[in-house]
Amino acid sequence: MTEKQQAGGSYWLQTAPGGRHAALTGDLDVDVAVIGAGIAGLCTARELARAGKSVAVLEAGRVAAGVTGHTTAKVTALHTLVYDKLRRTRGTEGARLYARSQSEAIEHTARVVEELGVDCEWERRSAYTYVRDADRVEELRAEAEAAREAGLPASFVTETGLPFPVAGAVEVTDQVQFHPRKYLLALADDIVAHGGRIHEDTTVLGLEEGTPCRLSTAAGATVTARDVVVATHYPVFDRALLFTRLSPRRELVVAGPVPAGQDPDGMYITPEENTRSVRTAPYGDDGTRRLLVITGEHFTPGTGDTRALFDRLSAWARTHFPDVELTHSWATQDNDPTDTVPLVGPLHPGARHTYVATGFGGWGMSGGMMAGLLLTAQITGRECAWSGLYDPRRLASALREAPSFLRTQAEVARHFVGDRLRPAPPAEALPPGEGAVVRTSGGRLAVYRDDDGTLHAVSARCTHLGCLVDFNAAERAWECPCHGSRFDTDGKVIQGPATRPLERRDI
Repeated sequence: MTEKQQAGGSYWLQTAPGGRHAALTGDLDVDVAVIGAGIAGLCTARELARAGKSVAVLEAGRVAAGVTGHTTAKVTALHTLVYDKLRRTRGTEGARLYARSQSEAIEHTARVVEELGVDCEWERRSAYTYVRDADRVEELRAEAEAAREAGLPASFVTETGLPFPVAGAVEVTDQVQFHPRKYLLALADDIVAHGGRIHEDTTVLGLEEGTPCRLSTAAGATVTARDVVVATHYPVFDRALLFTRLSPRRELVVAGPVPAGQDPDGMYITPEENTRSVRTAPYGDDGTRRLLVITGEHFTPGTGDTRALFDRLSAWARTHFPDVELTHSWATQDNDPTDTVPLVGPLHPGARHTYVATGFGGWGMSGGMMAGLLLTAQITGRECAWSGLYDPRRLASALREAPSFLRTQAEVARHFVGDRLRPAPPAEALPPGEGAVVRTSGGRLAVYRDDDGTLHAVSARCTHLGCLVDFNAAERAWECPCHGSRFDTDGKVIQGPATRPLERRDI
């Protein structure tokens, strides 16, 4: 990855900087408090504000600048290879409810875009799941049949707009791609216009459930609310041990302009080659170029050589799109549920006024839109046909897919124990721009040497549940392989579920 690429960062954040919302400094009393200003949180808050509820959105960073600000922003009900599995594990009706919930959320959002007049590059495209390995063609035929049976306009095809042949693909027509941050900034404005409040730089540390609920912030403020929605991507409160049913996954993104004639005219993904996802977006004013966005090389946070993975993804992009000029690179993070379906609904079995939205498995755009509709229905007392499908309290599906659950926990245990046994390099050996976990008389320290040669040391123990972090050299961040928390080189939280920084240490 070149320095130019590294400097580019997220194209969505760069092209829609937005304004700022003040941090919460005093106590607040509202009907609903929504923790997290990504797509799930803002969609929920907007629907609730429109329903007449007083709403406060509390965001530790900036609006739509976390996971949503680093997505590839494909809005589709075709989620790689999900429908054949759903009809086997949840029956035909479960697959239909999944397709219906995702599709209705997309069409609802289309109406919101039109109503608000949002210029968010909303484009209709076909979505494809493809393979190049002929041995997997029957798998795609089954997926196309299951998706069509679930109610989607799906078909099996062998021709696509990609610049290379495929063995087969599932095509679902009339799906969407858009500029996620432009849309969510407009949604934030609409929330405020309807009496809602948005507070950035407001980290929520405590939750006291009751009637009403009370939230405490790092700045000492108290938010009193009848209902609370935890929409922090990975739950910062986990009264139901949801972390045992989620596995974090990080993916890399490279992007840059190509001639408009090389646009593959669709949204593509393959489970092969450690995942490859391809789409384009508008670029420039004259229509001669499109922005090519390619995602792949997924890995568990805190593992793998991220610079080598970026190089591999960049090489793939240049091989298949030789005229691309890669100008941006970033990474996105997702949480995969152990039983396939996102967890959206009551936070735990005893919850009466606390809700959660998590586990979107890489499809957070349509999933977050769906969550906004589902949670609003539950909070306002309306029926929703797919509440049971997404209910976090479900047990049957968790037991049915127990092997996935056990693999997730075995991986966490391996990191919790094994990472403490790894050899540790001496801090003196670190070159500028590098970091490593080193052993000292005071325990393991996460040590980073900046470009000026100064060493920065923090505790290597993640403040979530105590796993040891590791260094992501490409993004210069400390990452926890157990549950995906991320910290900057001075220990500040970049991404949860951790809410407290790594403790600074002397070295």
